[in-house]
Amino acid sequence: MPADANPYGDIFGGWLMSWMDSAAGSVASLHCGGRAVTIAMDGMQFLNPVFVGDELSVYATLVKAGRTSMTIDVEAWRRHRHEAARHKVTQAQFVFVAIDEHRRPRAIAG
Repeated sequence: MPADANPYGDIFGGWLMSWMDSAAGSVASLHCGGRAVTIAMDGMQFLNPVFVGDELSVYATLVKAGRTSMTIDVEAWRRHRHEAARHKVTQAQFVFVAIDEHRRPRAIAG
């Protein structure tokens, strides 16, 4: 939407990062069966811009699980609304930690 873009119609990188974090968080919560928080994210490089009106698809995959932490790869792809071609926008790796009701790390059941 226009409120998510700069004056030239390019979507803000922070807006895109929040969607990627949300997708990774969904995978983390599902895997650990509860609350999980982001503790790290590697650097992002923007390969292609996302414009107002583009369709954005975000894919998140669990790649590693430790005792309390989970590493999740995330990719974002864009598609112009009148074209079939998709273009990779960026990718990043997020690390989440499962937490308990006191916001302390907890073991992932498994």
